[in-house]
Amino acid sequence: MADAVDGAKSISVAGYAAVDCLFEGGRTVLCDGAMGTMLYARGVFINRCYDELNLSQPEMVREIHTEYLQAGAEVVETNTFGGNRFRLGLHGLQDQVRAINVAGVKLARESVNQIRDKQACEAFVAGSMGPLGVRLEPLGKVGLDEAREAFEEQIRALVEGGPGVGVDLLIVETMTSLAEAQQAILAARHVAPGIRVVVMMTVDEDGNCLDGASAEVAAIKLTEWGADAVGCNCSAGPATVLSVIERMRPVTTLPLSAMPNAGIPRAVEGRTIYLTSPEYMASFTRKLVKAGASIVGGCCGTTPSYTRAMKSSLRALGAMEGGIEVMENARPGKATTIKESKVSPPPLADRSKIGSMVAAGDFVTMVEIVPPKGIDCSKELDGAAQLHRLGVDAINVPDSPRASARMSAQSLCVQIQQHVGIETILHYTCRDRNVLSIQSDLLGASSIGLKNILCLTGDPPKLGNYPNATAVFDVDAIGLVNIVQNLNYGLDIGKNPIGDSTGFTISVAANPGVQDMDQEVRRFAFKVEAGAEFAITQPVFDLRVLEEFLRRIEGFRIPVIAGIWPLTSLRNAEFMKNDLRVSMPEEIMARMAAVASPEAGRMEGVKIAQEMLAEARPMVQGVQVSAPFGRYGVAADVLGLAEVEVV
Repeated sequence: MADAVDGAKSISVAGYAAVDCLFEGGRTVLCDGAMGTMLYARGVFINRCYDELNLSQPEMVREIHTEYLQAGAEVVETNTFGGNRFRLGLHGLQDQVRAINVAGVKLARESVNQIRDKQACEAFVAGSMGPLGVRLEPLGKVGLDEAREAFEEQIRALVEGGPGVGVDLLIVETMTSLAEAQQAILAARHVAPGIRVVVMMTVDEDGNCLDGASAEVAAIKLTEWGADAVGCNCSAGPATVLSVIERMRPVTTLPLSAMPNAGIPRAVEGRTIYLTSPEYMASFTRKLVKAGASIVGGCCGTTPSYTRAMKSSLRALGAMEGGIEVMENARPGKATTIKESKVSPPPLADRSKIGSMVAAGDFVTMVEIVPPKGIDCSKELDGAAQLHRLGVDAINVPDSPRASARMSAQSLCVQIQQHVGIETILHYTCRDRNVLSIQSDLLGASSIGLKNILCLTGDPPKLGNYPNATAVFDVDAIGLVNIVQNLNYGLDIGKNPIGDSTGFTISVAANPGVQDMDQEVRRFAFKVEAGAEFAITQPVFDLRVLEEFLRRIEGFRIPVIAGIWPLTSLRNAEFMKNDLRVSMPEEIMARMAAVASPEAGRMEGVKIAQEMLAEARPMVQGVQVSAPFGRYGVAADVLGLAEVEVV
C-alpha cells in the first residue's frame, strides 16, 4: 500500500490534462446512468454488496459499462459507489477496499478501451465515490480525520497506475453532508493533487441538502474547498435537481453537474419502480443545460435507454458541440462568500433561573418527576407543587426513561411550568428522533418557554417494554449539544440563519461510576467543547468514584450537579448495581440487607442519601434527587425539607 500512496502523490496536474475537455470549451458532457438499477434488473438482490461484484461477477459489471457507452455516454463511473471501508464493513469486506476499487477501475477501463477501438470515440472513466454511510462529528462518532483517511484509502486504489490506467477523474456523489464532502475533496487533493473532482450533493424536495444547508451555501462552500465542478444528483427527480442547478448557477463560476433520479420511486407489486420515462428525462436534460449544467447524466432508475434519449436531446440542441446558448440568468455567477449569523445567545445568567444560579455559583436543588404512563398527570402536578412550596429550585422531567412509553417530557414540563410555576429541565434524547424532528422539537420548546435542556443519547428500545420498537439515533448526546448550541446562535445544523436565539441553558449527563472511565472523560470533554454549561451525574453511592471523576475533568470542568437516589430496599440496591451498573459499595449493600421491614428499608435509604448529599455538597454545585416510585416526600426528606402550611 505504501507504494500506491507514493505513486499517487507523484501524479502531476499535467498527467490528467486529457480530461480538461470535459470542463472547458462550453460543451455538454453526457455521463452514464445507474449501476445499481441495472444490477438489480439482472437478478442481484439488494442485500448483496454491489461493489463486491467487481470481483465475483466482473463480466456482468463490464457489460453494463459497455451498454452505457454504446448508448452514447462519454463518461462511465466505476462500480465503487460504496467502496469505502465503512460501507464494505457492513458486509465484512473492509479489508478488500483496494481489491474492489482496483477491479472496478479495470472493468470500466476495459469497456472504455473497447469502445474507443471500435468506434474511434473518446470516453473517460470516473471513479464513483459515495458517502461513507456513517455520521461524522460533531453530530456523529466518526472523526473528520477518520473520514478523510477512508476517502484517501479509496482514492489511492481508484487512481492506482496513474492516468490512463487508474481513473481519469473522481465523481463524489449523493453527498448528504457538506462536512463529509469537504473531507472527500481534501482527500483527493492529498492523494492525487492533479485529478479533477466533481462533487454532487443530494437534496430534499425543497432543494436543500440533507444536513440543512441550502443549495446556494453548498455551491459556495464546495467552490471554496477546491472542487472542479459542483452540482446535484439523485434526490427527488429531474424537477428538484433543476431547481438546485438554477439556485447554484448565480453563486459559483464552476461547471455544474446534474444527474437526477428517474423520478420518485414507487412500490408496485412488491418491486421498486421508477415511473419517469426516458423521454421525460430527455426533456429535462434540455432544461438542465439551458439552466447552466454542463455535465449531465442519470442516477437511480435510469438505464441505457435514458442515456440514449438524453444523447438525442443534447444533439438536437447542439449542446455536445458547444453550440447551445444558455439562458442569461444561467450564466456563471461570481463566487460568493457566506454571511455568518450575528445572533448570540443571552448571557447564561439571563436565560433561566437555573442558568442564573449556575452562573452565580449558587447551590441548585432539583427533583426528578417521571411522566405518567397515561394522560392524567395530576399526581405529578401535585408533587411539583409540594416541592415548589418547599423551596426546590427546579423539576427534572425524564424523556421516556428506560425506553418506556409515557407522556412526553415536553408536555409535562409545560404543564408544570404553567400550573405550578416552578422551572423545569427537559430531558431530551436522540433515540426517537432524526435531526429534522430534533430541531423542530427544540424550536417549539423554546417558543413555549422551556429554557433548560438536558442532552441525552437515550436508552435503546431493547431495554424497555417495547423492545422491537425502532430507534433512530441520528446523533448522540455530543451531536445533540452541537445542535442546541447552533440553535442558541440562531443557526440550524446547516448553518442557515433561523432568526433569534433559542436561549437554552445546556446541560449534559455524566456517569462517574462507569467502568471505562477514560471513554467517559473523553466524551465529557467533547460535550463541554460542544457547548455544555453544566452537568448532572448518574446516582452517586460511592464518593470515591465521584472524587476521581471530578479530578479527571479538572482541566475542562463545568458546574456539576450530583445525582442522589434514595434506595427503598435491598432489591432496589441490587437492581441499581447489577442492572444499571451503578457503582454500589458493599457497605451500602450490607446496610440495606440488615433492615427488618420495608418501612425500615425506606428510612435507611433516605439516611444513606442524606449522608451522600452531605459529603458530596462541598465538591459539587447542586444536587438532583430522584423520587422513587413517585414518592415526592422521600425526595423532600433527603433534601432536609419539611412540608409547610400554605397561608
